[in-house]
Amino acid sequence: MNGFWRKLRETALLMVGQPDYDAYLAHMAAHHPGQPPMDRVAFFRNREQARYGSKGAGRCC
Repeated sequence: MNGFWRKLRETALLMVGQPDYDAYLAHMAAHHPGQPPMDRVAFFRNREQARYGSKGAGRCC
């Protein structure tokens, strides 16, 4: 994927609140090489919890 489409995809994902897992993996490799990264499912759960708060918070029902 060339740079333009990659940036467009990244921007679209961030607009809907979905951070880039590949960017997270690159960050972990560069800044925390001894620490194992979260898998994709754990990463998205972690980001959703960070965005929306604790389990069940903000629910109307």
